[in-house]
Amino acid sequence: MKNSFDDEFIKLFSEYENEMYRIAYIYVRNEADALDVMQEAAYCACKNRASLKEAKYFRTWLIRITINCAVDFIRKNARIVDIGADIGIVSEDLREDESEIIRKLTLEDLMNTLNEDEKSVIILKYYYEYSFREIGDILNRPTGSVKTILYRALGKLRKRAKEA
Repeated sequence: MKNSFDDEFIKLFSEYENEMYRIAYIYVRNEADALDVMQEAAYCACKNRASLKEAKYFRTWLIRITINCAVDFIRKNARIVDIGADIGIVSEDLREDESEIIRKLTLEDLMNTLNEDEKSVIILKYYYEYSFREIGDILNRPTGSVKTILYRALGKLRKRAKEA
């Protein structure tokens, strides 16, 4: 029998479902894997919902779980290479302006050179426009550390962009 906590959990989870998908997709870069990450994140959230002390932190807690699941998924599947998916992406991109293709490939290549913490901070800061405090809450890091990670990552990206 469901209680009011379960109903509230389902309601809140549904509210952030799209955001979870977008975050998962940015990490794994394909729909099927993003859905797998979401499923794993939903399972982990449901299993560990008693660890959430206050409902006001639900969004932060859920995003952290989603990022952790996405990173775990990438690590588990690091040896698997899906050439077919890459070919599909390339054939779609051929229809776009050549300079746009180069920009996308370069940015993706540059982002892939960052470690997981750096990539997470960049994504949360520039894709989702979270504040440093919010990123710190999501990644369970002090605000100063988040700033340091961001500036270090931006420095790496600038250096590698100049080299390219």
